[in-house]
Amino acid sequence: MPEISLQSPSRVGLTLAAALALGATTAFAADAPGKELPVRLIPNVPKNAEAYYGPDNLHIIAQTQDPKANKAEGRETGALTYTFSDLGTDVKRINDTGQDACSYFFPDGKRLVWTSTKDHLDMPIGNWSDSNDYPQGAELYTSDLDGKNIKRLTNNQWYEAEVSVSPIGEWIVFGRKIDGKMDLWRMRPDGSGEQQITFTDDWQEGAPFYLPDNETILYRAWKRSEYGKIKPTPMTVFTIRHDATNHTVRTFDRDMNWAPYPAPDGQHYVFVRIVDGNNWEVFLGDLAGGAPQRLTFNPGFDGFPSLSPDGKKMLFARSTGGGFMSNLYTHVMDVSSLNLGPANFKGVPSITPPKE
Repeated sequence: MPEISLQSPSRVGLTLAAALALGATTAFAADAPGKELPVRLIPNVPKNAEAYYGPDNLHIIAQTQDPKANKAEGRETGALTYTFSDLGTDVKRINDTGQDACSYFFPDGKRLVWTSTKDHLDMPIGNWSDSNDYPQGAELYTSDLDGKNIKRLTNNQWYEAEVSVSPIGEWIVFGRKIDGKMDLWRMRPDGSGEQQITFTDDWQEGAPFYLPDNETILYRAWKRSEYGKIKPTPMTVFTIRHDATNHTVRTFDRDMNWAPYPAPDGQHYVFVRIVDGNNWEVFLGDLAGGAPQRLTFNPGFDGFPSLSPDGKKMLFARSTGGGFMSNLYTHVMDVSSLNLGPANFKGVPSITPPKE
């Protein structure tokens, strides 16, 4: 499924009682059983998820529920691209047509890249949360910070989404699905120089993000042959160089390792897995193979984690009431104590597969 969109529980591949009060929760050490580091809700913004920080460690781009968006059958609303600060100020809608999915800041903080069906309103709406029915005609666009000076990067009727940008802005990486096969591609910021990175029949790759070396991409994948037959869908975390070399498996547990996002230290990543039946929680993973550390402790849905460029804050979507996947709002966790910042980057670690 896509990096999972606000409308899907699976970027991610799968998306999802009263709203949390403003302000931080009581601060506890993350390694204390059942305790979270400080968390606060971002106020003044409609329901939203899959949020990513810009280079200023303050402004965010996210899929935000909006009545102007096209919506799939059975949905209350659809999502459009918004930006806002993590204080709930400077709220802007970037696009007002069609339905949007994954989006990202360029590292210079001057432009945005986002996914939309805005130019294919005649095509079936599809379902961002169903890998067998992704919206065809989901195209990639760039714009300035006000949603103006839009440039369309792709022009076809395939599904293109799950987009991000390399740390120095030389490449855009994204997922493209052709004839049922999802693979990773890269291209230059102006849409030129398209290159396919993965070539697989069974694996469905998605949620690609560059590591700090500007060459290695972290992503997750599941198998088409298992999708819908094994629940939850097993997902594996991989890394690959953007020239399609050095393909490396990073997880071996057959768990649902969903929505991985790399830390600026180049060794860790945040991701989601299910515990205690159907409780979706955020964990901190280790590319070198160390044991994951649980970061959220909440009986509802927690997902779509991402980290600020300075490694001090984590964004994640939390279900705030009315049902498991309902009322998703982005929250901020203070993870400064985990030492995930770029000063700790010492290269991409290797991993030794476990012995069978």
